[in-house]
Amino acid sequence: MAGEISQSTVKDKCQRLTPQTTANLLDSVDAFLFDCDGVIWKGDVLIDGVSDTLDLLRSMGKKLVFVTNNSTKSRRQYAKKFHSVGISVSEDEIFCSSFAAAMYLKVNDFPIEKKVYVIGEEGILEELELAGFTPLGGPEDGKKTVHLKPNNFFEHDKSVGAVVVGLDQYINFYKLQYGTLCIRENPGCLFIATNRDAVGHLTDLQEWPGAGCMVAAICGTTQKNPIVVGKPSTFLMDFLLQKFNIPTSKMCMVGDRLDTDILFGENAGCRTLLVFSGVTKESDLQDSSTQIQPQYFTTTLSDILTLVDNTKSPL
Repeated sequence: MAGEISQSTVKDKCQRLTPQTTANLLDSVDAFLFDCDGVIWKGDVLIDGVSDTLDLLRSMGKKLVFVTNNSTKSRRQYAKKFHSVGISVSEDEIFCSSFAAAMYLKVNDFPIEKKVYVIGEEGILEELELAGFTPLGGPEDGKKTVHLKPNNFFEHDKSVGAVVVGLDQYINFYKLQYGTLCIRENPGCLFIATNRDAVGHLTDLQEWPGAGCMVAAICGTTQKNPIVVGKPSTFLMDFLLQKFNIPTSKMCMVGDRLDTDILFGENAGCRTLLVFSGVTKESDLQDSSTQIQPQYFTTTLSDILTLVDNTKSPL
């Protein structure tokens, strides 16, 4: 069909990192944006060689930014986690989807007198409070139960003006009912999703259900689609551009997922690098049905360290 780009043509544009392509990439960008789970660590285990690679990039004058869809932590909590695995990162370098949810409400002038119901964890609660909002729910409601008996009426706060849904290991029937009632019955109540990731590397050995399954549950009960503030939405990119004043053409998004990280970079006009240390495997990239393609791919982030060393070796 006229105008179509064949799959082979698309894949031809996807380059494996080599000493030469690595040099080209490093010469062309001023900032690297990193996903965390599956790129920097798996669960609480740092991926081999990551710390030295980040040190190398900093020594070359590259700006490093960490953009994660995991909403369980705030920027402060993420900085603490980075330090616990031996990497020094400031809160200003971290852009997590819990922060994105709070900032979405702030930039859209969400009424300060309205409350926010959270199906999620401490990270969302902390970022909402820092932004000046009043959150309800979170882990505390994970301990609550419902009583399905005659004449039982489930009460909810009519002043809730937004429901934020993120990754929640404490999700239960109580939270689902509370969030559903707020969205369906409170006039103008917003339905915000931190992200819709299907799975995530919450431990080093396995993938676990991601925020997408919690979001899907609320979509099912409300028959509404959420406002998504995390990757691949480019909402966070507005903050990056404001803060660092670096054009997206000079940025490279590094991630382990095609449908969030790589699509986020592509949508924003960044260069993209896919690593196979997390969710996506090389066989997935080679699959003929795969439509999203990174500009570069490699096994793990630390390959950059090895490939840069190779360019310095004498012939």
